Amino acid sequence: MTVSVDMGSDERGAPVTMDLEELLATRLLVQGNSGSGKSHLLRRMLERSAGQVQQVVIDPEGDFVTLSDAYGHVVVEAADYSEREIARIAGRLREHRASVVLSLEGLEAEGQMRCAAAFLSALFDAPREHWYPALVVVDEAQLFAPTTGGEVAEEVRRASLSAMTNLMCRGRKRGLAGVIATQRLAKLAKNVAAEASNFLMGRTFLDIDMARAADLLGMERRQAESIRDLARGTFLALGPAVSRRPITVKIGAVETSARSGSPKLTPLPSAPVENLQELIFAPPPEAAPQLPMTFDPRPRRVPADELLDTIERPAPAQPSLAPVPDKSDEEVDAIYADVLRAIVADGDAAMRPPSVLFQDFQVRCRMAGLARPALDLAGFTRRLSAARAGIFDIGDPEWAEAMTLADTLPEDMIGPFLLVARAAREGAPCPSDTALAETYGTSSLGRVRRLVGYIESRELFVLRTDLSGKRSITIPRLGWTTAASEAA
Repeated sequence: MTVSVDMGSDERGAPVTMDLEELLATRLLVQGNSGSGKSHLLRRMLERSAGQVQQVVIDPEGDFVTLSDAYGHVVVEAADYSEREIARIAGRLREHRASVVLSLEGLEAEGQMRCAAAFLSALFDAPREHWYPALVVVDEAQLFAPTTGGEVAEEVRRASLSAMTNLMCRGRKRGLAGVIATQRLAKLAKNVAAEASNFLMGRTFLDIDMARAADLLGMERRQAESIRDLARGTFLALGPAVSRRPITVKIGAVETSARSGSPKLTPLPSAPVENLQELIFAPPPEAAPQLPMTFDPRPRRVPADELLDTIERPAPAQPSLAPVPDKSDEEVDAIYADVLRAIVADGDAAMRPPSVLFQDFQVRCRMAGLARPALDLAGFTRRLSAARAGIFDIGDPEWAEAMTLADTLPEDMIGPFLLVARAAREGAPCPSDTALAETYGTSSLGRVRRLVGYIESRELFVLRTDLSGKRSITIPRLGWTTAASEAA
C-alpha cells in the first residue's frame, strides 16, 4: 500500500506529495538558512504522516513538543534524565512503537550531543524483533554531526557523529529512516549528508552552501543562483520519494505551531520619556539593609613567629569514629556473590562495559558494609565473567581446574567458556548461540561463532554436530561434555 503525504503545491498549483514508503527506504535532507521555513516543512510532514508511521523527533529547541496535544506524541524532557535512563526510554519506545519528541531544551551543546548519541544508539541497537519502521527527524543536524570539533570534547563529538552516521548509513535495515534538517550544508558532515536520496533545498545565500545544494540537486553552478531567490516556505525538491526532476514546492499550512515563533513588530510604548526614565532609574522597592562593618578591611600582617607557631602547633584531635569490624573471608565472598547476582540480574548490565559496572560494584559493596573492596578492575572483570556464566563462588575447589583453563583466554571470553563448562559439568544441554552472546556482551551471532571457533582452535573445545543438526561441546582437559541441543 502506497501512503502519500501532501506537502503542498508546485508552481502551477498542482499538489506535491511524498511517498512515505519510498521515504522510509531512501531518507531525506532538508537545508535552508534560518527563517527559510525548515521547521514549518518538518511540522507539515509530521502532521500529515502522523498515525501512519512511528515518529521520533530530536528537537534541540523544544519547538515540536506541541505535537503532543494534537497527535499524542510522548514528550521526553532530556534535562530530567540521565544517559542511562534516556537509552532505556529509547528501547521502550522502539518496542512499543510510540511516537516521541526528545526535547533537548535546557542542555548545553555538549549535553545535547551526549543525549542525542545515547538516544540514537539505543534506537539503533534495539533487538531485531523491534525493528519496526520509524521516521527519525533530527532538526539542526549540524549540531550533532559537525564537520569540526568545535568547543565540545572529542569523545562527545565522535559519539554523536557515529550515532548520526549509523542512522543515515545503516539505519534503513533496522527500519530507521533519517530525516535531517540543517542551516548550513558546509557545517554538516559529508558522510551523513551523502546518504540521503531525497532533498528539499530552501533559501540560502552563502556560495559554499549554494554550490553543495546545486551538486546534490544535479544543477549547474549558474543555476544555483535561483536558490537565493526562493521565498520563505518554498523549497526545491528532488528524490525518488518526491520527484525524479527538481521541482519547486510551496509547503502547505500546518495545524500546530511552535512555542517560539518568528519575531513580529509590536508598537513601542507610548508613555512620555520622563515617565520611562522614572521607571528605569527608580530605586528598588526595599533597599537591602547595610550590615555594619565590624572588622578592619585592611589585611593584618602576621608576624613570622606567630605564623610558624600556627604551622607547628598540632592539629586539634578529631573525634574518632567507631571502628568498622573486620569481616571474614567467607563474609566478604558472600557479599561479592550477592552483589554480582544483583548486577547480573539487571537487564541493562549486559551491554555495559566492565569499567562502568566496577563502579556500581564498589557502591553496592559499601552499602553492604564492606568499606573498601579488595578486588581491582581485573579481578572484578574475572569474577563478573564467571557470574554471567552462573558461577558466583570461584574459590570452589571443583572449579579450580576450569578457572585455570579459563585464565588462558582473553578476559571477554572467560564468561562464554565457563557457561559451556557449567553445562558440561552438569550434563545440561549445550548453550545456544543466543545464550553465549548474552554472556559475551554482544548481539551478533556471527561474533559468537567466531568466538567458539577460536576457543576450539586453542584445543579447549571439541565440537560435535549430529545428523539432526544438534551441537554438543566437550572440554577434553576436564572430561566434561554437554548434552546435544540446537545451536540457534
